[in-house]
Amino acid sequence: MSMPRRRKKHVEPEHEGPDERWMASYMDMVTVLMCLFIVLFAMSAVDQEKFNALKNSLATGFGQEESENRDVSTGVVVPADLVSEEGEGFTDIQLALEEVEELEALREQIRSNLTANGLQDTVSFTIDERGLTVRLVGSETFFDTNRTELAPTAVGVLNATGPAIAKSRYSVSVEGHADARPSVAPFPTNWELASGRATTVLRYLVEATGVPAQRIGSVGFGAARPLVPETSAAAQATNRRVDIVVLSALPEAVRSLIPSIVAEGAG
Repeated sequence: MSMPRRRKKHVEPEHEGPDERWMASYMDMVTVLMCLFIVLFAMSAVDQEKFNALKNSLATGFGQEESENRDVSTGVVVPADLVSEEGEGFTDIQLALEEVEELEALREQIRSNLTANGLQDTVSFTIDERGLTVRLVGSETFFDTNRTELAPTAVGVLNATGPAIAKSRYSVSVEGHADARPSVAPFPTNWELASGRATTVLRYLVEATGVPAQRIGSVGFGAARPLVPETSAAAQATNRRVDIVVLSALPEAVRSLIPSIVAEGAG
């Protein structure tokens, strides 16, 4: 019996030289990096025409120059003669002019509301460096003698005044004043009487007309700040008042220009 022949085991020839399989991975990485840099370069390439259009649009919107290529703005927002020496935008006079225009618009809105209710002669208006003052002159029109409760006329005036102020951006100071006569019971001094009336007006403006509480305050000056010398009963009535002062928030240097602008406009 013959023995089966054993097959010879096939032996792979050994690789000679360095193993270069890493080259495939390396080339893949280099290809990816090249694609990345191409994309970055494409993103960084600026379309000059689009850039100029954007530049002109922004310049026109901020009022630096007129441009035929713009989105929505037209004209020059800040004329060259109104730019400050440092080139930082509006000059003080321009800011003051705009503030006067806004205060006058608020005054006319209040006046229109008063006129619609037949109350146009019950208050006076002043625009000065403080802002717009709505003056409730002659306390008997708005309060009973030595009382702080609002009379019907006062309620009508505040209903016409408060909503316009509530919609504005301004803060408000309600200031009570008395004449120089000594106070009588139940108020020990004119300060208590003036403060009580100012607080009553403040509460009505906040609670009934929507003036934000964080934008309003009250103070009583008693007889310390008369409008006119008290040489007659009419002068005393003028000094008995509650002022609703719509306060300008501009810097003092700008606000100081407001009286001259108002005077020029009235001249």
